[in-house]
Amino acid sequence: MSSTTEEKLWVICPVCHKANPAGARFCQHCWGAVIHSETPLTTQELNEATEHRAVYLKHQSRIKIGAISAGILTFLFVIFLFLYAYTDLIYKPVQTLNSNSRIDEWSMFRHDSDGSGSTGSTGIVPKGALKWSFASGAPIHSSPAVAGGSVFIGSQDSYLYALNADTGTKSWAYETGSWVDSSPSIAKGVVYFGSNDGKLYALKAQSGEKVWDFKTAFPVRSAPSIAGDIVYFGSDDYILYALDTASGKRLWDYDTSSPAVSPPVISKGILYIGGADGYSYAFNALNGQRRLRFESHYAVYAQPVVVDSTVYVVTTNGFLYSFDGTARTWLWEHEIKPFWVQLFFMGIPLIPQPPDQSGFIFSQNLRGATNSSPVVAGNTLYLGLENKLVAVDLTSKKKLWSFPAGGTIRSTPILADNIIYFGSDDGRLYAVDAASGKKLWDFLTGGPISSTPAISNGIVYVGSEDGSLYAIK
Repeated sequence: MSSTTEEKLWVICPVCHKANPAGARFCQHCWGAVIHSETPLTTQELNEATEHRAVYLKHQSRIKIGAISAGILTFLFVIFLFLYAYTDLIYKPVQTLNSNSRIDEWSMFRHDSDGSGSTGSTGIVPKGALKWSFASGAPIHSSPAVAGGSVFIGSQDSYLYALNADTGTKSWAYETGSWVDSSPSIAKGVVYFGSNDGKLYALKAQSGEKVWDFKTAFPVRSAPSIAGDIVYFGSDDYILYALDTASGKRLWDYDTSSPAVSPPVISKGILYIGGADGYSYAFNALNGQRRLRFESHYAVYAQPVVVDSTVYVVTTNGFLYSFDGTARTWLWEHEIKPFWVQLFFMGIPLIPQPPDQSGFIFSQNLRGATNSSPVVAGNTLYLGLENKLVAVDLTSKKKLWSFPAGGTIRSTPILADNIIYFGSDDGRLYAVDAASGKKLWDFLTGGPISSTPAISNGIVYVGSEDGSLYAIK
């Protein structure tokens, strides 16, 4: 009688996936898991199933490792983006990105990139006498800049003029396509200015030869500011632009949601600008990354002023705000804050009191309309407020004195040798003692003065809406 060896059969546990002899009701490996009746496997089939299972598990392991790695990398990337956007741990502003006029020059609107509107002692104090005047063909709203022995001024006759600062004789004139209300800035032998034809121009300061121009969609009334190799300016097309000074190539831009009229200020690598949308902004000046969006509730057309990283802005209805220029707006701050405030005042339990907005130091209602930019010297702020020049103590927030002019003050005051100079709609240029508010002298022009004065070598230069630039010694 021949004998045959019966082939052994197997069943696989659905829980632990291990082999059990065919006919077993419970798994011998995972403590009694029920094995449902299945087609038994031969030893060869079992080996193939085991090998297939091993390949499957290896593939699943790779997927898990990939998913975990992707999750970790995504988490780290989100952390990186957060640190980059809301802290200075990844990328700090370039602290040396500033520009300042020499003490004997006034090469940009309000003297320097901090928007200080002041200079130290010049050693020569003007007495209010006319040295010379130059007549353009239309009203002057532009503010003069002085550099390299020349004074530069724009006019609504569409020209930018370069005059001999000592004699007032015309060196050259450059015609644009519309009014030149923008105030010029000079750096490295090039003068930059905007025109209502929508262009920013770069001209050689010595000859008036055009180096380049950059076209925007609407008038450029903002005074350009220059720091390093970048020129910054705003346009009525709502855009803040940063261009390469040599080529005019756009480096970055930002939509401010309103006409960008406020002249930019650059201090320690951070650019500040006021907005007509009720916010003031701070950007990394090198790459345009927005750092702070500070709510002032009302329009800010005037230029901010920066003192040791503290920024002062004034709204058109006379609210003075001070904020920390190094602060950062947190994620969705201005979107979340209104709901937070409502929930807090509804008395809902566990809702804490909302904090002040990022950077806030103080605010003060000065009770008067203004488009004038402030000047800060020591602990005192000077500002044109309706028809008065006021001095405000920044510690007590109280007015120290008030000087009444004969008309509305649209001209921004400047400070030199402890004397405040400013123009008024009564057509007068005033010189007022900064300590007492006492008038030292005034000079009458033939029209309102909205131009901001500049001072160099003891001479005050100011434009008038009578169409003339005046040099007062």
